[in-house]
Amino acid sequence: MKRRDLLKIGAAGSVLPMTGCMEDSIETEWNSGEVAHILPLVSPTAFNIKVSFRQPLKSPPELKVDELLVTGIQQDTRGRFWSFVVGNLEPNRQYILQLVSKDQLLCDVWPLATFPDEQANIDQLKLIAFTCAGGPDLPVLPGGRHAFKPVRYRQKLYQQMLERNPDLVISNGDHVYWDYESWRNSPDSELAKMAVNLFMDTYGAFDDKQPVFGADNEATLIAIGDEQIASAYGVQFRSTPVFFVTDDHDYFDNDDASPQRVSFPPNVFHQNLRDALQALYFPEFLWDEPDFSCAGVSEVNGVALSKRFGACRYGTLFDSVLFDCGGNMTLDAEEAVLLPRDVERWILRRTRNEATRHFAQVPSHPFGWTAGKWREWYPDSIESDGSLLVPVGKDEGGGKYLWQAGWWSQHQRLLQALTEQKHRAAISISGDLHLLGGGFIERSGALDCSANPVLSILTGPVGVGDVGWLSSARGLQAAVASELEVNQWKEPVEENGFTEMRFTRENIDVQLWSYGAEYADADDLISRAVESIRL
Repeated sequence: MKRRDLLKIGAAGSVLPMTGCMEDSIETEWNSGEVAHILPLVSPTAFNIKVSFRQPLKSPPELKVDELLVTGIQQDTRGRFWSFVVGNLEPNRQYILQLVSKDQLLCDVWPLATFPDEQANIDQLKLIAFTCAGGPDLPVLPGGRHAFKPVRYRQKLYQQMLERNPDLVISNGDHVYWDYESWRNSPDSELAKMAVNLFMDTYGAFDDKQPVFGADNEATLIAIGDEQIASAYGVQFRSTPVFFVTDDHDYFDNDDASPQRVSFPPNVFHQNLRDALQALYFPEFLWDEPDFSCAGVSEVNGVALSKRFGACRYGTLFDSVLFDCGGNMTLDAEEAVLLPRDVERWILRRTRNEATRHFAQVPSHPFGWTAGKWREWYPDSIESDGSLLVPVGKDEGGGKYLWQAGWWSQHQRLLQALTEQKHRAAISISGDLHLLGGGFIERSGALDCSANPVLSILTGPVGVGDVGWLSSARGLQAAVASELEVNQWKEPVEENGFTEMRFTRENIDVQLWSYGAEYADADDLISRAVESIRL
């Protein structure tokens, strides 16, 4: 059955009165009641679903999965946010879900399916990926000036993604933008700084001497997350698994390094902000290996969950590893890493195990291109005119303050594992850069990738406004890193959009969808396919 037909089943099974529907949601056919958002993740045998309500609940809600009843786990201190972790499910099976409280439906019922068993011979898979979906819901000023796309624009874009009936979605990094320390201190003039502080104070403030939960910090975090995640995603994705990879802005900071301030690795408070954001809004990865040591895995209801590192396996057709490149980085010169060594070993092992027809690495920031930022794989800097400054001494970090040579070494090990696959195309699906495009990495330093070039895809951002592009914010364009040779299949462009990938036994079809860079009213939002390729 098609996803659209399954949604009709959910709507037809409702006995809920038509009250309390989401006023700001584009979707109107499905009655959400007092539910603000639903974001699910699935594996062959488990569900992990995050749900929030508009008002606190007096008693824990329950999720009915066919005839199984699972009590929600409260995530906040007031009772608005709940997690439902369900194990011991059957692979490749469609379940009908109901949210209930004291036998009363809280919203319409809806369908959700588990993934196929890892040994299942699946013939096709459709994946959609994007990045940088966060940002406050700000008005568009005269002349189309805006830092982020309005939430309604993002809702519409998501709706058009889902109309393509993907089997899964990857949201890769920067789910929120709220760099509270750098935003408050970055404006040059006192007047601009005052305006920024007044704006930020309308959401509340963070106090790093207090815990996140049970203090004013919790209300501030929720004010930000409700707007940038819950309102934007709403309930549209209730039947579509979404894999959330986190990056620097999800720690409520930018990856800055200067003699005055170094923001990463994140301190304990910023780690806690990131983990609280995930606890409230988007699901942890469902860990699918018996070894728990490398990913900080915990168990909930007998189901293994991982916060920063995970995998997506879809029968024998497709496998992938997804990883946050910021939260566990180190500053140890030649021994420095952006990923813990045990996580790297897990990624290399999974890359080399060619048990599936296709495979992809999904890092939170990309292979291939540099924007001159500090926390990149590459030591390159970029001038404001767009010219690349090739570093004189890469081992010393060139001209980039506190860049670590060990990051490049780790990059080489990950790329080598991809290009040395014997029977699979080498693919990386990345986030971070506000770009839509892709290219084949044919050489990386001394590493010759020409026998199996690494296709690095810049998936396209969702929420970038006109002043958020590199060319506007920093006066530069991203460039291929100096140590690399990249055959640019689609030269990266500053346009909102997403990447659609269709996997079959014979081929991989990649299609880039663009919504342009200019502002468009959400009601008139139209995508266009800008480039396609078959592997």
